[in-house]
Amino acid sequence: MTLNSLDPEILLAVEAAQEKQALDVSVLNLSDSGAFADYFLLCSGSSQPQIQAIGEAIEQRLHRAGRRVAHREGKSSAEWVLLDYGFFVVHIFSERARQYYDLERLWRNAERIEFHEPSGPSAARPKSHDELHNESEGNATQQ
Repeated sequence: MTLNSLDPEILLAVEAAQEKQALDVSVLNLSDSGAFADYFLLCSGSSQPQIQAIGEAIEQRLHRAGRRVAHREGKSSAEWVLLDYGFFVVHIFSERARQYYDLERLWRNAERIEFHEPSGPSAARPKSHDELHNESEGNATQQ
Protein backbone atom coordinates (compact mmCIF):
# COMPACT_ATOMS: atom_id res chain seq x y z
CA MET A 1 0.00 0.00 0.00
CA THR A 2 1.30 3.41 -0.94
CA LEU A 3 0.04 6.93 -0.43
CA ASN A 4 -0.83 7.08 -4.15
CA SER A 5 -2.87 3.87 -3.91
CA LEU A 6 -5.16 5.23 -1.19
CA ASP A 7 -8.63 6.32 -2.19
CA PRO A 8 -8.91 10.12 -2.48
CA GLU A 9 -11.65 10.14 0.17
CA ILE A 10 -9.29 8.57 2.71
CA LEU A 11 -6.67 11.20 1.89
CA LEU A 12 -9.27 13.94 2.37
CA ALA A 13 -10.09 12.48 5.79
CA VAL A 14 -6.36 12.35 6.70
CA GLU A 15 -5.91 15.99 5.67
CA ALA A 16 -8.97 17.10 7.66
CA ALA A 17 -7.71 15.25 10.75
CA GLN A 18 -4.26 16.77 10.41
CA GLU A 19 -5.70 20.27 10.06
CA LYS A 20 -7.21 19.76 13.53
CA GLN A 21 -3.81 18.59 14.85
CA ALA A 22 -4.81 14.94 15.21
CA LEU A 23 -2.05 12.82 16.72
CA ASP A 24 -0.59 9.55 15.44
CA VAL A 25 -2.56 9.41 12.18
CA SER A 26 -2.34 6.07 10.41
CA VAL A 27 -4.25 4.03 7.84
CA LEU A 28 -4.54 0.25 8.05
CA ASN A 29 -5.29 -1.77 4.91
CA LEU A 30 -7.67 -4.54 5.98
CA SER A 31 -8.82 -5.56 2.50
CA ASP A 32 -7.14 -8.98 2.69
CA SER A 33 -8.14 -9.70 6.28
CA GLY A 34 -11.84 -10.43 5.91
CA ALA A 35 -12.76 -7.39 8.00
CA PHE A 36 -16.04 -5.52 7.53
CA ALA A 37 -14.17 -2.52 6.05
CA ASP A 38 -11.22 -2.29 3.67
CA TYR A 39 -9.45 0.47 5.60
CA PHE A 40 -9.28 1.95 9.09
CA LEU A 41 -8.13 5.51 9.60
CA LEU A 42 -6.86 5.82 13.16
CA CYS A 43 -5.97 9.02 14.97
CA SER A 44 -6.01 10.53 18.44
CA GLY A 45 -7.00 13.78 20.05
CA SER A 46 -5.67 15.17 23.30
CA SER A 47 -9.07 16.35 24.62
CA GLN A 48 -12.74 15.61 24.11
CA PRO A 49 -13.34 18.93 22.29
CA GLN A 50 -10.44 18.14 19.95
CA ILE A 51 -11.78 14.62 19.29
CA GLN A 52 -15.15 16.14 18.36
CA ALA A 53 -13.50 18.82 16.20
CA ILE A 54 -11.52 16.19 14.29
CA GLY A 55 -14.69 14.19 13.64
CA GLU A 56 -16.63 17.24 12.50
CA ALA A 57 -13.80 18.35 10.21
CA ILE A 58 -13.64 14.92 8.56
CA GLU A 59 -17.41 14.80 8.10
CA GLN A 60 -17.50 18.31 6.61
CA ARG A 61 -14.59 17.67 4.24
CA LEU A 62 -16.08 14.43 2.94
CA HIS A 63 -19.57 15.92 2.73
CA ARG A 64 -18.19 18.68 0.48
CA ALA A 65 -16.70 15.92 -1.69
CA GLY A 66 -20.13 14.28 -1.96
CA ARG A 67 -19.65 11.54 0.64
CA ARG A 68 -21.94 11.25 3.66
CA VAL A 69 -21.20 9.27 6.78
CA ALA A 70 -23.28 6.07 6.89
CA HIS A 71 -23.08 5.70 10.67
CA ARG A 72 -21.63 7.68 13.56
CA GLU A 73 -20.83 6.52 17.09
CA GLY A 74 -19.62 8.63 20.01
CA LYS A 75 -21.17 11.55 21.81
CA SER A 76 -19.63 14.87 22.78
CA SER A 77 -18.16 13.31 25.93
CA ALA A 78 -16.91 10.15 24.22
CA GLU A 79 -13.30 9.04 24.24
CA TRP A 80 -13.81 7.24 20.93
CA VAL A 81 -15.65 8.55 17.88
CA LEU A 82 -16.33 6.23 14.96
CA LEU A 83 -17.34 7.42 11.49
CA ASP A 84 -18.41 4.64 9.11
CA TYR A 85 -18.04 5.41 5.41
CA GLY A 86 -18.65 1.85 4.21
CA PHE A 87 -15.33 0.76 2.74
CA PHE A 88 -13.41 2.73 5.37
CA VAL A 89 -14.01 3.51 9.02
CA VAL A 90 -12.52 6.43 10.91
CA HIS A 91 -11.60 5.86 14.57
CA ILE A 92 -10.80 8.98 16.60
CA PHE A 93 -9.58 8.12 20.08
CA SER A 94 -8.46 9.80 23.23
CA GLU A 95 -4.85 8.77 23.82
CA ARG A 96 -5.97 6.59 26.76
CA ALA A 97 -8.71 4.82 24.77
CA ARG A 98 -6.34 4.21 21.85
CA GLN A 99 -3.84 2.49 24.13
CA TYR A 100 -6.60 0.46 25.77
CA TYR A 101 -8.25 -0.82 22.57
CA ASP A 102 -4.93 -1.05 20.69
CA LEU A 103 -6.40 -1.66 17.22
CA GLU A 104 -2.92 -1.46 15.71
CA ARG A 105 -1.94 -4.54 17.69
CA LEU A 106 -5.22 -6.31 16.97
CA TRP A 107 -4.70 -5.73 13.23
CA ARG A 108 -0.89 -5.99 13.38
CA ASN A 109 -0.72 -8.03 10.16
CA ALA A 110 -2.40 -5.30 8.15
CA GLU A 111 -0.36 -3.03 5.91
CA ARG A 112 0.03 0.39 7.50
CA ILE A 113 0.83 3.93 6.46
CA GLU A 114 1.68 6.31 9.29
CA PHE A 115 1.56 10.04 8.69
CA HIS A 116 3.83 12.72 10.12
CA GLU A 117 2.40 15.22 12.55
CA PRO A 118 1.14 18.31 10.73
CA SER A 119 3.92 20.81 10.25
CA GLY A 120 3.52 22.29 6.82
CA PRO A 121 2.71 21.50 3.21
CA SER A 122 4.22 18.01 3.33
CA ALA A 123 2.27 16.96 6.42
CA ALA A 124 0.47 14.12 4.61
CA ARG A 125 3.79 12.49 3.68
CA PRO A 126 3.89 8.96 5.09
CA LYS A 127 6.80 7.91 7.25
CA SER A 128 9.57 6.10 5.42
CA HIS A 129 10.42 2.47 6.02
CA ASP A 130 13.57 3.55 7.93
CA GLU A 131 11.57 5.90 10.17
CA LEU A 132 9.08 3.14 10.99
CA HIS A 133 11.92 0.66 11.61
CA ASN A 134 13.71 3.06 13.97
CA GLU A 135 10.49 3.65 15.91
CA SER A 136 9.75 -0.08 16.22
CA GLU A 137 13.25 -0.75 17.59
CA GLY A 138 12.53 1.72 20.37
CA ASN A 139 9.12 0.24 21.21
CA ALA A 140 8.72 -3.51 20.78
CA THR A 141 4.93 -3.42 21.31
CA GLN A 142 4.27 -1.54 18.08
CA GLN A 143 3.78 -3.30 14.75
